[in-house]
Amino acid sequence: MSNNSNKRAPTTATQRLKQDYLRIKKDPVPYICAEPLPSNILEWRYVVRGPEMTPYEGGYYHGKLIFPREFPFKPPSIYMITPNGRFKCNTRLCLSITDFHPDTWNPAWSVSTILTGLLSFMVEKGPTLGSIETSEFTKRQLAAQSLAFNLKDKVFCELFPEVVEVDMQDFFCKKLISEKSLSANVQEIKQKQKAQEDLSNRSPSLPLPDVVPDGEAHYGQNGIPLLNGHVQLAPANHPGLQQANRNHGLLGGALANLFVIVGFAAFAYTVKQKFRSGYLCVSSHGGFYSRKGRQRQGDLGHSVFVSFVKCN
Repeated sequence: MSNNSNKRAPTTATQRLKQDYLRIKKDPVPYICAEPLPSNILEWRYVVRGPEMTPYEGGYYHGKLIFPREFPFKPPSIYMITPNGRFKCNTRLCLSITDFHPDTWNPAWSVSTILTGLLSFMVEKGPTLGSIETSEFTKRQLAAQSLAFNLKDKVFCELFPEVVEVDMQDFFCKKLISEKSLSANVQEIKQKQKAQEDLSNRSPSLPLPDVVPDGEAHYGQNGIPLLNGHVQLAPANHPGLQQANRNHGLLGGALANLFVIVGFAAFAYTVKQKFRSGYLCVSSHGGFYSRKGRQRQGDLGHSVFVSFVKCN
């Protein structure tokens, strides 16, 4: 009987821990939940949820409290099980609320007080025995991975089914979003590949412009060089440009001469017709006159200004 009585938790510790459990259920502490093992009330498991605006946001950190038989007159031991980047895993933590400092322990502190102090120290950066230094990026990575890690722990799943349910919903939601994102990316890549294949297989409806590679000289009409398929402005002394200007001048001069010849031919033909019809008569000294008035009209050089009147 004595051996069995020694294995049992003292009445004082049992009563106190039961009171703390009822208090936690009645007035839950933000970011914290805790449950004693069904087989041993002196060992508790807790879950601390990472507060917002901290590197631990979104993480669920599982740990355990080991109470001495003399509780509440002696402090408990605290362990962290989930990798977190702040404390070593499965290692006794040195805090003022743990068995490392029985001299600073206050018997009035409850389980809620202990876990609130743990969370407060966790979000700080002060070193202690059992703490580690990691980057903020590492802490965020571990927070994202804490979900999958905790689901592998049988005790965690049995004691915190409501947390497991939330974790599973979050896990499958993230997985579904990831799969949808991956499927969308694959579909987008396939569409781009199909568009490229259609573009490469489609024959051009219009001829492509000639593109002259750099360093190769190509020439257009009149010997003017082309630059990347376009006419390059040539200098004024370029042979091709000079030949084009010369041809343009010859053509303009030929047209002017043609107009003069046609003009004189028309005039001569008109005068000849007037002589034949009797409108004009020629005097002995080269002037023009009408038979009606025999008025001299001028010499041949000014015949263009003669007024044509009918002769008798």
